[in-house]
Amino acid sequence: MSAPPLFARMLDDAALFPPGNAPMGRAVPHHRALRQGPRADYVGPFIVADAWLGDLESALAEEAAGGAGPTEALEVTVTVPGGPAAIGPALQRARRMPRVRVVGAEAAAVPANAPGGSAGGDPVAAVRAAARALTEHLPDGALGHVEVPRPADPAPAMAALAAAGHRAKFRTGGTTADAFPSEAGLAARIAAAVGAGVPFKCTAGLHNAVRHTAADTGFEHHGFLNVLLAADALLRGARVGEAGGVLGERDGKTLAREAWAVLGDERRSRAVRAAFTGFGTCSVDEPLEDLEALGLPPGTPPR
Repeated sequence: MSAPPLFARMLDDAALFPPGNAPMGRAVPHHRALRQGPRADYVGPFIVADAWLGDLESALAEEAAGGAGPTEALEVTVTVPGGPAAIGPALQRARRMPRVRVVGAEAAAVPANAPGGSAGGDPVAAVRAAARALTEHLPDGALGHVEVPRPADPAPAMAALAAAGHRAKFRTGGTTADAFPSEAGLAARIAAAVGAGVPFKCTAGLHNAVRHTAADTGFEHHGFLNVLLAADALLRGARVGEAGGVLGERDGKTLAREAWAVLGDERRSRAVRAAFTGFGTCSVDEPLEDLEALGLPPGTPPR
């Protein structure tokens, strides 16, 4: 089942991460199956934290010892929450691993355990440091993303990434309510990325297509379709406030109608996906089921 350009390779497989927390021994073969299955065109690389590279190496060794498994290298994006200093050791290790092809790295500009999320008072300098480390250690052709800390002014952070030729990563959720940025805050970041020509991806919290309040936690979740259409609106000249309105839209039918307008224009589809490259999800099935429920690909029943 071929994916249209608007949704192709949109879903990075983050099965190892919360809330999925899949064990490595199940996540790797499941990813292999996804990449060989009918929805393979929707699936991006396998996402693994640098702390789990040893577990991944063991799982791939067991796969090889079985003799019946796939022989191609696993396409992997490595996340590095430890900040710029951790990027080199993480990528050096990953690049030495057999049966692995490093296609990307996602590095925190500020270490996850930094007090108050600070980086010596200058988060933009941390973004530059992470970008330099990615440039030094990424293999040719691999994509580098820097997770921009929320306190940072997005404009200079995006300028730094544009100068370095790397991409941005925005955190859109987590395990606490304050991990979810407001519509206005996320719109400002997307606008800064679009304005600077910096592609961006999102991570955490985008479990569903449409903006909603989670019944179990009360957290306000952004929808990945909202993010996609907000980026499209900004590319077509919308103001930040208008993009925030798109991020706040809760009516799936309204979003689906606009998505069909984008789907009908291949140039527009490719432009928005060049800006918003995709997101990490612990479930590939759930986002696709959401799209299908809205009458969007993959199944696309009559509208």
